[in-house]
Amino acid sequence: MSERVIIFDTTLRDGEQSPGIALDAAEKLEIAEQLARLGVDYIEAGFPVSSQGDFEAVQGIARVVGRDGGPVIAGLSRTHRADVDRCWEAVRDAARSRIHVFISTSPQHMEHMLKMTEAQVIAETRSGVGRAREHTADVEFSPQDATRTPLDFMMQVLEAAVEAGATTLNIPDTVGYGIPWDFGALIQYIGREIKGDYVLSTHCHNDLGLATANSLAGVAAGARQVEVCVNGLGERAGNAALEEVVMALQIRADQFPGLSTGVRTEELARTSRLVSRLTGYPVQFNKAVVGRNAFRHESGIHQHGVLAERTTYEIIDAGTVGQTGSQIVLGKHSGRHAFSDTLAKMGLTISGDALNAAFARFKELADRKVEITDADLEAIVAEELGSSVEPTFTLDALEVVGGTVG
Repeated sequence: MSERVIIFDTTLRDGEQSPGIALDAAEKLEIAEQLARLGVDYIEAGFPVSSQGDFEAVQGIARVVGRDGGPVIAGLSRTHRADVDRCWEAVRDAARSRIHVFISTSPQHMEHMLKMTEAQVIAETRSGVGRAREHTADVEFSPQDATRTPLDFMMQVLEAAVEAGATTLNIPDTVGYGIPWDFGALIQYIGREIKGDYVLSTHCHNDLGLATANSLAGVAAGARQVEVCVNGLGERAGNAALEEVVMALQIRADQFPGLSTGVRTEELARTSRLVSRLTGYPVQFNKAVVGRNAFRHESGIHQHGVLAERTTYEIIDAGTVGQTGSQIVLGKHSGRHAFSDTLAKMGLTISGDALNAAFARFKELADRKVEITDADLEAIVAEELGSSVEPTFTLDALEVVGGTVG
């Protein structure tokens, strides 16, 4: 039997903190409903104390998406009693709720933001987690900026959290400082030294481009929850991308034996497009798994390979993530196989010297034009065969009306 890796989606909380994103309650609900269809285990719906609007959005998601059979609905809270109570009010109507309590622990944060001593931070941790446990049995705790926190102190804080009732210990690489082997070793050490009944979790940022790698290193070291965002959204350079982590676990199951997620991967592309549309954040063309170019091929060698057998250059079956695979893009790097195959799929039959001449004309055009259209190919073939291409439509009449607006 496989062991479950919990997918904790924070697109609606950390993802919405991306500069320029401001989702209203209806938009957050629409995304939450799609995340439920995707099959994530947890939806961190927001930070309820931050604004009345966010409170209402989290509450609406808890009431609609958090019904029986849906994901667990979580809210983020500082350790202050009033924050914890406000968070509970927002998520309490879900069938299953979680309060996620955090406090900063690094010297940089404690000195410049909290103005607290180590003893005060430990006391606040006990108080905040303890208050959350009065509301729900599902409490997550995060020592913010964990990867820059002195290890001995962080262990004291984590021990206090477990003693106060935390059931998930999330280790945030808040500023993307971690390196995979070092982060993995940290997760392994915490799991070995902190006694108790809890789940270890990762929350990795992408400032050095290592968020997905660090998350996977954490899983390999014993973490059984990963916190992710659709399309890798999040503060600054973003968070670990949900689609990358999930597909890495699936495609490289040999490296993660016995582990699985509950994500319905065929919904990944649809979820990506929805989040991109509602947030206004475009997905980079070469984005792994869900990018426009993830399954497109222009190089002649690559095109020849995928036309012969998809797996020569595609390790993911595009259909399993809701994409179309082996997409041939004709350009200056394309070869004869792709050119001939594209013509055949367009219903254009050409061979021998005519094909050679048409291919030469195509390469000349591709050196001058970035994108070759079907119309371009039809014109090239028509010229080589000495025939005309039947028009797809004719214009019978054109009427133009002019006037002024008073």
